Amino acid sequence: MENDNKDYVTIRLAGQLCGIPVLEVHDVLSEQTITSVPLAPPAVAGVLNLRGRIVTAINLRKRLGLKDKESGGENMSIVVEYEGEPYSLLIDGVGDVLSFSEDSFERNPVTLDPCWQDVSSGIFRMEGELMVILDVEKLLNFGKTQAEAA
Repeated sequence: MENDNKDYVTIRLAGQLCGIPVLEVHDVLSEQTITSVPLAPPAVAGVLNLRGRIVTAINLRKRLGLKDKESGGENMSIVVEYEGEPYSLLIDGVGDVLSFSEDSFERNPVTLDPCWQDVSSGIFRMEGELMVILDVEKLLNFGKTQAEAA
């Protein structure tokens, strides 16, 4: 029998449970030294050095228009690749890898906050909570849409 489950790395951001397809996650990092980049868009926290590669760090809270994290607690990030470039997504915390059947995947409900609607490919309903599936491409192409509009 074929297994049509999909695996997701779970993360927390501003209290919301999110999932990123496990095959898109290259690394999970604890606190890193981030060098700011002058004149970068507000969502770009800066760059970091990951084993000799320069990685752009994206502040997901700023990207989604969420309020800044209260100080304290460790910052974590997940490294994903988009158009051949590595990006570090700054998050509040990393959870487990969860497996869901394709059948339980749902489109975004109309009641989902618009900040999540724009970057999500859908949701999974869990006991007492929704897990928003983040679409890495939608999350990281914010620079292009701004550039095309100019």
